[in-house]
Amino acid sequence: MNYLRTAVLLAGLTAVFLAAGFALGGEAGMMIALALAVATNAFAYWNADKMVLRLYGARQVDRAAAPTLYGTVEQLARNAGLPMPRVYVIDNEQPNALATGRNPEHAAVAATTGLLRRLSADEVAGVMAHELAHVRNRDTLIMTITATIAGAISMLANFALFFGRGRNNPLGIIGVILIAILAPLAAALVQAAISRNREFDADRIGAEISGRPLWLAAALEKIHTAAEHIDNGAAEANPATAHLFIINPLHTRRLAGLFSTHPSTAARVDRLRALAHEMGQDGGFGH
Repeated sequence: MNYLRTAVLLAGLTAVFLAAGFALGGEAGMMIALALAVATNAFAYWNADKMVLRLYGARQVDRAAAPTLYGTVEQLARNAGLPMPRVYVIDNEQPNALATGRNPEHAAVAATTGLLRRLSADEVAGVMAHELAHVRNRDTLIMTITATIAGAISMLANFALFFGRGRNNPLGIIGVILIAILAPLAAALVQAAISRNREFDADRIGAEISGRPLWLAAALEKIHTAAEHIDNGAAEANPATAHLFIINPLHTRRLAGLFSTHPSTAARVDRLRALAHEMGQDGGFGH
């Protein structure tokens, strides 16, 4: 059901994009929007992982450079039946982590130095299992496409303000203003809904990969608390990438609700505790 919901939301996001193109330029505008969507997604498919890792100054590590982290990811990848992903460390005090890559064969997982310093080995394992769940679910590709289309919709909205008065525009200036305002809002709503949907799934599957739901539950609570007080400058400068992290790295996350890219931490922890109960693991965090 979650995969069906994601597919429906992605179709809705694409429909918003094509509708914005049609509203601004008729059938020709819709075809231009379609061509733009194909081109931007093709570029994102091949390059998004490199761009994200470069954006955050991530450095690749091997067994010699980060034996504990590398070994943890290696064991979890084996548990998940996945190829060994590339492993990166991001020099940032905010505890957080992300996954990227177009498919499991070209995946990368990254943890911040703050995460490795502030969390126990078990909690780090819970976090990395969550990231590998995103890889196994191919969420890294889904969210890249989602972010790319949402960004293209915002670009169309900007074009509307400057070029929306042409003769092919069927709506007139009032329609242009409405498209410029409403299309990005609709895109943000759909993008947030897709992201929240995939986070819940990754929590559940990540807990199954590690075998210990409470490891991830404890990690989420620690990361959430720390992220409220520690800045992530690169994320604040590039908010479109916030959905890639296990916990929203932006301080604007207090504006939770329809536009939030992550479910509430409390809701995620409650689900993980319920899963631990089902698995007969009620002994407390980290046990």
